[in-house]
Amino acid sequence: MIPESRGESPRDEGREAGNPGPAGFESLYRPVSIGPLTIPGNLFLAPVAGYSDRAFRSVCVRCGANFTYTEMVSSEALTRDSQKTETLMLRAPNEERYAVQIFGGDPERMADAAAMALERTGAECLDINAGCPVPKIVKTGAGSSLTRDPERLAAVTRAVVKAASRFGTPVSVKIRSGWDSENLTWERAARAALDAGAAAVTLHARTRAQGYEGKSDWDILRQLAELVHRDYPGVPVFGSGDLFSPEDAARMLGETRCDGIMFARGAMGNPFIFTQTRELLTRGSYREIDPAERVSTGWEELLSLAGDSGEQAACREMRKRFCAYTKGIEGGGALRSEIVKAETVDHYRRIFESAGFFLPNP
Repeated sequence: MIPESRGESPRDEGREAGNPGPAGFESLYRPVSIGPLTIPGNLFLAPVAGYSDRAFRSVCVRCGANFTYTEMVSSEALTRDSQKTETLMLRAPNEERYAVQIFGGDPERMADAAAMALERTGAECLDINAGCPVPKIVKTGAGSSLTRDPERLAAVTRAVVKAASRFGTPVSVKIRSGWDSENLTWERAARAALDAGAAAVTLHARTRAQGYEGKSDWDILRQLAELVHRDYPGVPVFGSGDLFSPEDAARMLGETRCDGIMFARGAMGNPFIFTQTRELLTRGSYREIDPAERVSTGWEELLSLAGDSGEQAACREMRKRFCAYTKGIEGGGALRSEIVKAETVDHYRRIFESAGFFLPNP
């Protein structure tokens, strides 16, 4: 039985590795396919603006993420040869497979962006963002605006699918429940995308009006999974929203029967959620992550990010990320008071080594 409490975990330190967990858990972790692409497991890193750069995706892969998505990439910026956009799409060295997510409201521009993204990255999947609730994205006809406008979503999807077909690359679409509680358009949006050729659909079961507040309605995700499994056999449904622990992951997979899950905010500063979730689903228990492993993983991310973005930008970005990595560890408050002032890689080293952590040389 999947635990109801999100704060308790069924850890069993005496359980031998490889010994199957409670009945039903083992069936929740499984391979999935997006069109011709087969992925060995169903634990994904969601596209998170300002966070899922290749440095973070790399540590998530090392910690057990089966598939990763880039930050959302503007079709306008990409087709105008923005260097920043090129950086967003870089593949991490350990990413055997990943997806580039693009956004925009113009079908022709999105098709051009799709072709450029695939030419430059060789990504194994393209994802269309039809869920971002940020006003500056929505007002351009992109993001959540597409969930509200299934006809335009169909046109965009059809154009991207046609462009991606030249590379043999499948296209997935991420949607929201709707615009607000009075306008739940998830079914029309999902059908529009799938009828236009999308090979998978992801639902963040909040409305655009909710943003990231309130609760994600997993019952809508369950209804979507039932609909797609019945009317579009072989097409997977992925779920996102309120996944902050391995128990949440098990509950979502078990209660909604979706095919896979995407960790977003739950993975920020905690890529170990992939390690722990895989252990829970395959063994019925999971280990705690010790402070040394948390800090060393953050250090790995810092060095990688510095190589991509430059030392100054990386060190400033890693302030918030290290604050997340050190949450809950003994002496974390004192560490964070120093972390928020760090300016250089060497400054971070001094902070952590003075607190008793050993860090390898860059």
